[in-house]
This record gives sequence, structure tokens and C-alpha cells, in this order.
Amino acid sequence: MSDKMMLINDIQTLLNSYGKDVPPTEINPNLLEFMDEETLKNIIMSLLKQKERVNEDAVEWLERFKKYD
Repeated sequence: MSDKMMLINDIQTLLNSYGKDVPPTEINPNLLEFMDEETLKNIIMSLLKQKERVNEDAVEWLERFKKYD
């Protein structure tokens, strides 16, 4: 498997890691084939940052319901 295909698979894995409530994403590799490796890595970094923000937002939201004694 080429480095590009591995990156495309990583993008698909990240997109499918949001939980059971989100329908699975399947990427046609031909759609991303024109992108260079650096662009694909930037997409991965962007997805990771989004996932991090979602997790931070979830923690902040859950903190509102926490009871302190």
C-alpha cells in the first residue's frame, strides 16, 4: 500500500471515529488521488484538531452538570 493510500485510509478512519450515531464514511480514493501527501497530512491534522475541540467542548458541557460537595 502506498503512503498516499495509507494517508487516505487514515482520513477515513478519523472520519469514522466520531461514534455510532454518525453514519460511516467511505472515501473513494480516486477523489483524493490528485492531492499530494502534504495536503493529505494537513487534512489529517485538521480532523485531529476538530476532534480535540469536540472533546474539549464535551468536557466543558459535562462540567456544567457536575455537583461539587
